[in-house]
Amino acid sequence: MPKNNSRRVAVCGVLCALSVALLLAGNLLQIGTYAAPMLAAFLLVPVGLEYGRTWALLLYLSTALLSLMLVPDKELALFYALVLGYHPVLHTALANVRPAAVRWAAKLVCFNAALAAMYALLLAVFASPALAAEFADTGAPMLAALVVLGNLSFVLFDIALDKLALVYRLRLRQRLRRFW
Repeated sequence: MPKNNSRRVAVCGVLCALSVALLLAGNLLQIGTYAAPMLAAFLLVPVGLEYGRTWALLLYLSTALLSLMLVPDKELALFYALVLGYHPVLHTALANVRPAAVRWAAKLVCFNAALAAMYALLLAVFASPALAAEFADTGAPMLAALVVLGNLSFVLFDIALDKLALVYRLRLRQRLRRFW
Protein backbone atom coordinates (compact mmCIF):
# COMPACT_ATOMS: atom_id res chain seq x y z
CA MET A 1 0.00 0.00 0.00
CA PRO A 2 1.55 3.32 -0.99
CA LYS A 3 2.33 5.87 1.68
CA ASN A 4 -0.47 8.13 0.41
CA ASN A 5 -3.09 5.40 0.92
CA SER A 6 -1.70 4.56 4.35
CA ARG A 7 -2.12 8.15 5.39
CA ARG A 8 -5.67 8.22 4.01
CA VAL A 9 -6.59 5.05 5.90
CA ALA A 10 -5.11 6.47 9.11
CA VAL A 11 -6.92 9.81 8.80
CA CYS A 12 -10.21 8.09 7.99
CA GLY A 13 -9.70 5.71 10.93
CA VAL A 14 -9.17 8.59 13.33
CA LEU A 15 -12.19 10.46 11.96
CA CYS A 16 -14.27 7.27 12.20
CA ALA A 17 -13.31 6.88 15.86
CA LEU A 18 -14.14 10.53 16.50
CA SER A 19 -17.51 10.13 14.75
CA VAL A 20 -18.41 7.08 16.82
CA ALA A 21 -17.31 8.91 19.99
CA LEU A 22 -19.60 11.82 19.03
CA LEU A 23 -22.48 9.41 18.50
CA LEU A 24 -21.81 7.75 21.86
CA ALA A 25 -21.72 11.16 23.54
CA GLY A 26 -24.99 12.04 21.81
CA ASN A 27 -26.48 8.98 23.48
CA LEU A 28 -26.09 10.75 26.84
CA LEU A 29 -28.15 13.79 25.82
CA GLN A 30 -31.77 13.79 24.69
CA ILE A 31 -31.13 16.32 21.92
CA GLY A 32 -28.09 14.28 20.95
CA THR A 33 -30.32 11.88 19.03
CA TYR A 34 -30.51 14.45 16.24
CA ALA A 35 -27.52 16.74 16.87
CA ALA A 36 -24.81 14.08 17.23
CA PRO A 37 -25.43 12.51 13.79
CA MET A 38 -25.23 15.97 12.24
CA LEU A 39 -21.90 16.66 13.94
CA ALA A 40 -20.57 13.25 12.95
CA ALA A 41 -21.65 13.82 9.33
CA PHE A 42 -19.74 17.11 9.26
CA LEU A 43 -16.52 15.08 9.65
CA LEU A 44 -17.04 13.67 6.16
CA VAL A 45 -16.63 17.11 4.58
CA PRO A 46 -12.81 17.35 4.73
CA VAL A 47 -12.41 13.73 3.63
CA GLY A 48 -14.70 14.34 0.67
CA LEU A 49 -12.82 17.50 -0.30
CA GLU A 50 -9.33 16.05 0.12
CA TYR A 51 -9.73 12.41 -0.93
CA GLY A 52 -12.95 12.28 -2.94
CA ARG A 53 -16.37 10.69 -2.63
CA THR A 54 -15.11 7.11 -2.47
CA TRP A 55 -13.11 7.71 0.68
CA ALA A 56 -15.94 9.73 2.21
CA LEU A 57 -18.35 6.85 1.52
CA LEU A 58 -15.92 4.38 3.09
CA LEU A 59 -15.69 6.61 6.17
CA TYR A 60 -19.49 6.83 6.30
CA LEU A 61 -19.93 3.06 5.97
CA SER A 62 -17.39 2.22 8.65
CA THR A 63 -18.87 4.79 11.03
CA ALA A 64 -22.41 3.59 10.35
CA LEU A 65 -21.51 -0.06 10.97
CA LEU A 66 -19.60 0.71 14.15
CA SER A 67 -22.35 2.97 15.46
CA LEU A 68 -24.98 0.29 14.82
CA MET A 69 -22.87 -2.16 16.83
CA LEU A 70 -21.68 0.13 19.65
CA VAL A 71 -24.27 2.86 20.23
CA PRO A 72 -27.02 1.68 22.61
CA ASP A 73 -29.61 4.14 21.26
CA LYS A 74 -30.66 2.52 17.99
CA GLU A 75 -32.70 5.57 16.95
CA LEU A 76 -29.53 7.68 17.07
CA ALA A 77 -27.44 5.07 15.25
CA LEU A 78 -30.08 4.57 12.56
CA PHE A 79 -30.54 8.33 12.19
CA TYR A 80 -26.85 8.53 11.29
CA ALA A 81 -26.76 5.34 9.21
CA LEU A 82 -29.95 5.84 7.19
CA VAL A 83 -30.73 9.57 7.21
CA LEU A 84 -27.79 11.93 7.70
CA GLY A 85 -24.50 10.07 7.49
CA TYR A 86 -24.31 9.83 3.72
CA HIS A 87 -25.73 13.29 3.07
CA PRO A 88 -22.38 15.13 2.69
CA VAL A 89 -21.54 12.78 -0.19
CA LEU A 90 -25.02 13.16 -1.69
CA HIS A 91 -24.72 16.91 -1.22
CA THR A 92 -21.63 17.09 -3.45
CA ALA A 93 -23.18 14.70 -5.99
CA LEU A 94 -26.27 16.91 -6.30
CA ALA A 95 -24.33 20.19 -6.31
CA ASN A 96 -24.48 20.55 -10.10
CA VAL A 97 -28.20 19.81 -10.49
CA ARG A 98 -29.96 22.81 -11.97
CA PRO A 99 -32.30 24.53 -11.27
CA ALA A 100 -31.93 24.88 -7.51
CA ALA A 101 -35.58 23.99 -6.91
CA VAL A 102 -35.04 20.55 -8.46
CA ARG A 103 -31.89 20.06 -6.36
CA TRP A 104 -33.72 20.98 -3.13
CA ALA A 105 -36.69 18.81 -4.06
CA ALA A 106 -34.36 15.82 -4.60
CA LYS A 107 -32.64 16.42 -1.27
CA LEU A 108 -35.93 16.74 0.62
CA VAL A 109 -37.39 13.65 -1.03
CA CYS A 110 -34.28 11.64 -0.07
CA PHE A 111 -34.41 12.97 3.49
CA ASN A 112 -38.11 12.27 4.00
CA ALA A 113 -37.93 8.82 2.41
CA ALA A 114 -34.95 7.89 4.58
CA LEU A 115 -36.67 9.27 7.68
CA ALA A 116 -39.84 7.26 6.96
CA ALA A 117 -37.78 4.13 6.32
CA MET A 118 -35.84 4.61 9.54
CA TYR A 119 -38.94 4.96 11.71
CA ALA A 120 -40.66 2.07 9.92
CA LEU A 121 -37.57 -0.06 10.60
CA LEU A 122 -37.52 1.01 14.25
CA LEU A 123 -41.19 0.19 14.71
CA ALA A 124 -41.26 -3.04 12.70
CA VAL A 125 -37.88 -4.70 13.12
CA PHE A 126 -36.62 -3.40 16.45
CA ALA A 127 -40.19 -3.31 17.86
CA SER A 128 -39.39 -0.36 20.07
CA PRO A 129 -42.27 -0.20 22.60
CA ALA A 130 -41.14 3.20 23.89
CA LEU A 131 -41.24 4.67 20.39
CA ALA A 132 -44.61 3.09 19.61
CA ALA A 133 -46.03 4.50 22.86
CA GLU A 134 -44.55 7.91 22.05
CA PHE A 135 -46.17 7.90 18.61
CA ALA A 136 -49.49 6.74 20.09
CA ASP A 137 -49.45 9.49 22.74
CA THR A 138 -48.53 12.18 20.23
CA GLY A 139 -51.37 13.42 18.09
CA ALA A 140 -51.27 13.64 14.30
CA PRO A 141 -50.88 17.45 14.30
CA MET A 142 -47.89 17.17 16.60
CA LEU A 143 -46.28 14.50 14.39
CA ALA A 144 -46.87 16.73 11.35
CA ALA A 145 -45.23 19.64 13.18
CA LEU A 146 -42.25 17.42 14.03
CA VAL A 147 -41.88 16.44 10.38
CA VAL A 148 -41.95 20.11 9.35
CA LEU A 149 -39.36 20.98 12.01
CA GLY A 150 -37.25 18.01 10.93
CA ASN A 151 -37.29 19.29 7.35
CA LEU A 152 -36.33 22.77 8.53
CA SER A 153 -33.45 21.30 10.54
CA PHE A 154 -32.36 19.34 7.48
CA VAL A 155 -32.36 22.49 5.32
CA LEU A 156 -30.24 24.28 7.93
CA PHE A 157 -27.92 21.26 8.08
CA ASP A 158 -27.55 21.32 4.30
CA ILE A 159 -26.76 25.04 4.30
CA ALA A 160 -24.26 24.48 7.12
CA LEU A 161 -22.51 21.85 4.96
CA ASP A 162 -21.93 24.51 2.29
CA LYS A 163 -20.60 26.98 4.85
CA LEU A 164 -18.39 24.37 6.52
CA ALA A 165 -16.88 23.37 3.18
CA LEU A 166 -16.16 27.02 2.44
CA VAL A 167 -14.56 27.62 5.85
CA TYR A 168 -12.51 24.47 5.42
CA ARG A 169 -11.26 25.49 1.98
CA LEU A 170 -10.45 29.09 2.95
CA ARG A 171 -9.16 28.76 6.51
CA LEU A 172 -8.54 25.22 7.69
CA ARG A 173 -7.07 23.46 4.67
CA GLN A 174 -3.65 25.12 4.92
CA ARG A 175 -3.47 24.58 8.68
CA LEU A 176 -4.34 20.89 8.39
CA ARG A 177 -2.31 20.27 5.23
CA ARG A 178 0.38 18.27 7.02
CA PHE A 179 -2.20 15.70 8.16
CA TRP A 180 -3.59 15.07 4.70
